[in-house]
This record gives sequence, structure tokens and C-alpha cells, in this order.
Amino acid sequence: MNRPYTIATLGSHSALQILKGARDEGFKTLAIANRETERLYRSFAFIDDVIGVDRYSDFMGLLGELEARKCIVVPHGSFVAYLSLDEHKKMTVPYFGNKAVLDWEASRELQREWLARANLKLPRHFKSGAEIDRPVIVKLYGAGGGKGYMFIRDAADFEVRAAHLKEAYTIQEYIIGVPLYIHYFYSPIANKLEIMSMDRRYETNVDSLGRIPAAAQEGMDVSPSYVVVGNSPVSLRESMLAEALRMGDDVVRVSKEICGPKGLFGAFCIETIITPDMQFYVMEISARIVAGTNLFIDGSPYSYLNYSESMSTGRRIAREIKTALLSNNLRSVLDDSSVL
Repeated sequence: MNRPYTIATLGSHSALQILKGARDEGFKTLAIANRETERLYRSFAFIDDVIGVDRYSDFMGLLGELEARKCIVVPHGSFVAYLSLDEHKKMTVPYFGNKAVLDWEASRELQREWLARANLKLPRHFKSGAEIDRPVIVKLYGAGGGKGYMFIRDAADFEVRAAHLKEAYTIQEYIIGVPLYIHYFYSPIANKLEIMSMDRRYETNVDSLGRIPAAAQEGMDVSPSYVVVGNSPVSLRESMLAEALRMGDDVVRVSKEICGPKGLFGAFCIETIITPDMQFYVMEISARIVAGTNLFIDGSPYSYLNYSESMSTGRRIAREIKTALLSNNLRSVLDDSSVL
């Protein structure tokens, strides 16, 4: 493919996967990295250029240069962490994805409405600490890699430990089961949803606490932390794949009603808990590529079934952009604010 466009992203999160996939599909590649990681991204031959910045928030000052370079920006979790919603909306550089989805993702109330309309099973939501009658998790708002979670036993425990939180939070029933993160890709060109891969997260210190017998934990002054430090691959029982696909399809269907007409497209992830009776409970949705897909830079069992070649989620994004370019339909995979 002729390489008139450059795929660009922040040097963080899943940038290596995104840029390797872009190069494999024939694009030029650009990483915007901070001073601590700039050397890392310059070490990879598939990255054509690196722009160093003092902090990721300086990204907004580069928009003119990115437009001049004919860049298409592929967002990931670090964009959510380091840039505000207003900054996202002010970008006119070509942007893969629909920014209208961000408002529904960022608000836990709107996200819950979205998932409920898609007929997904959700944990009970408590409006106040006084209502708590079972174990819950108190979650602070925002994408912080697992930070800001607090496990609460009951209403009395909430009053002691969480009632005076100043940050915005939500109180959610704690579902006991197996955490599973399902990675999807929806193509607006083919009007098709694909299951790309699945993972579990390794979280500290909650995973370490699980190795200590409950009796030995009594009296320990340690609060569970859900900070993500790594990921492990998972293959789901085949009998459960139909429901996993149904959940993704209905999430996309509802997104076209609330963020229409494009709705949610590209990569996204549904965070689930599977209970002993094999029911999926949905905790959250991430409306972009997630770091768990980094396990599958050479592809997953599910992507191989569809492509019979190495197909990471990053490469799948690049292939969708390439397909749009070759069919003279690039706007179909970009946010409507993008200026070409």
C-alpha cells in the first residue's frame, strides 16, 4: 500500500501493538513519548519516528504538526488518563473512533444505563452507604489502572472507611466469581462484530492477599488494591462463546441509539465476572483497545479462527483503516470532528 498516512499514538499502554500492526498493514508510524520512555520507542525498527514531550498532556500542542504529517490518531487508555474529555473533543486531527462514546463511558451512571439497555446482567448499585446489605466495591471515577477501589463489608464498615470520601464514587455489589475481560472489534465497514481475545488481570495486592489463608489475614492492616501490573491469557468454554458474542452485539446495537448513527466501533472490552452458575455479570466497558490485548501481538486463538494469520487488535485497527482508504471511505472509521 502507498503510505500517505501515518498512524500515531501516545507511547504508552498498547502503543507497541498499535504501531507494529500499523507497519504490518503498510502505514508509516509515529509515537509521542515522554522523556522517560522516548529511548524505548526509538529502539523498535517498526516505529518510523518518535516525538519526545516532557509530559503527555503536551500532546495537545502537537495537533498542528500531526495534521501536517497526515496522521491518524489511534487512542488507547493513556489518552483517557492524561487528556480531558474537552481536549478529546477539541482535536480535529483524524481520530479513529467515535468521541461521542466517551461521555457514556466516563459517567458510571450513563455507562450503567447503556449496559442495562443492552440487556446485560449488572451488579446491584447502591445510592448510599446506608443501603448496603452485602459486600460491595466503592469505585472512584476515572481510568486509573485499578486504583481507587475499596472493598466494604457492610453499611457500618462504609461509615468508618468511605463515608467521607471527597472524590466522586459509585457503590457496586461485589460479585464472587472469575474475572474475565473480553476483547471485541466491531467493523462499521463490514457491519460485523469479532471476538478478538480474552484475558485476566494480575492485580496487586489483592492477588497476593488471595494466597494468605483467611485466618492469617485477621488483624492485618492491609487494604486490598486492584492496581493492574500484568495480564494472563484465557480461553473461554466454547459453550459460553455465544453469550459473549451476544453481549458485544447488543452493546454495539444500543450504542447506535445513544451515540448514533456511528455508535461504538473499533476495539472495545467488556469486563465481566462469571459466577458458579455460568452467568456473566458485567462490571464495566472500555470503549477502546485495552492493555490485555498486548498478550496477543502475534494473534489469539480467536483471531486466528477468523484470519488464519497473526492478527492483533492493533493490526485489526490498522486493517480497518486501510480497508476504508482503499474503498475511499475513510470518514466511516473516523470521528466526525476529523478534518482531512
